[in-house]
Amino acid sequence: MVKDHLSKAEIRKDAVQSTVEATASAVGGVTTIITGAVRDIARTLGGFATEVFEIRDAARRAQDDQAEPGQPS
Repeated sequence: MVKDHLSKAEIRKDAVQSTVEATASAVGGVTTIITGAVRDIARTLGGFATEVFEIRDAARRAQDDQAEPGQPS
């Protein structure tokens, strides 16, 4: 029976390689989470800004409707 023998250097190399791969996966996962969060924040702020513009326009139209004929708004 032939027994495989790994050197200490190869064992360390495998440990370092596994650590780097795990780190890359973790960083990739965190990056995906952050990217999604930034996208969701931008979408929410954009929707909020749209609502503010609509409220401002509605207030302006209401004010114009209340103005008496012949008077500036």
